Amino acid sequence: MTISTQTLQRGFTLIELMIVVAIIGILSAIALPQYSDYTSRTRAAGAISELQSLKHAISLCYQMEGAWASCSTIGSNGIPSYPVTTKFLPVVPTAAGNGVITATQTGATTTGGTPLALTLTPTISSGQANMIWTASGTICDPIRGLKSGQGGC
Repeated sequence: MTISTQTLQRGFTLIELMIVVAIIGILSAIALPQYSDYTSRTRAAGAISELQSLKHAISLCYQMEGAWASCSTIGSNGIPSYPVTTKFLPVVPTAAGNGVITATQTGATTTGGTPLALTLTPTISSGQANMIWTASGTICDPIRGLKSGQGGC
């Protein structure tokens, strides 16, 4: 009886390792931009959500006062002072004399890193009980911000 000596190959060849690295590179090249768009859209939705209390307070002020003149100063007439957050609204929003809320910067950004801006404009129609808020500005971006129909865009 003769015993043959066989050597078993163990491990991966260089070509197999290079193929795996190439596949990982391709997947990451696709996944990273998609993740960046996703986080920007989340921050845009967060900015709209954080402004809900300010919208509500301005609406109540208008209903109580019957005019915009007293409802444009944040920190008076029941309109709360607005704290700065780090993710969604890095700059304190402002309210204009006609109830328009402006956030010059939100946590949402363009692919180049420029912050998206937001303007919320109230509309009051005679005979209606509700105030309609319309969002505009660079935040109405279907890829990095709010899609049409979201948040008033």
